Amino acid sequence: MSRIVVGSDGSEGGNAALGWAIEEAKLRHATLEVVHAWQPMSPAWTGLGAMGSAMAPPVDVEDLRAYAQGILDAVLATRTHELAGLDVDAHLAEGHPIDVLVEASKHAELLVVGSRGLGGFRGALLGSVSQHVVHHGHCPVVVLPHPTDHTHEHSQA
Repeated sequence: MSRIVVGSDGSEGGNAALGWAIEEAKLRHATLEVVHAWQPMSPAWTGLGAMGSAMAPPVDVEDLRAYAQGILDAVLATRTHELAGLDVDAHLAEGHPIDVLVEASKHAELLVVGSRGLGGFRGALLGSVSQHVVHHGHCPVVVLPHPTDHTHEHSQA
């Protein structure tokens, strides 16, 4: 059976990618693999820079894992009706989203991501994850535009 992998981070872009991937999995009679990547916070994320590990508050990895699982569960809960009848494999994967999705693409016929997720700059056409998986994925990649992006109509002169 074919496998479609979709990256899900709870963002608008991730939700658009999930919706598209659900429909495509139905059309292809494929297994839908919903992946949510997470990683413990690095000192750089705390804003403390080089002094980060010495000054950062302790991080409970299990709390972070539970938080990530909550995001994945919430995303899937909003799609229960759409997912009915599909073979769905949803899981957390510890690691950077780029690494996790490139690895998952090795066993997929299609990888689906949103153009931008939770990080990065709102004005960017592609986020760092989508840009990287387009170049390094091991299968075809579909990048869904951010739902709030609007195409500009060209005026006729």
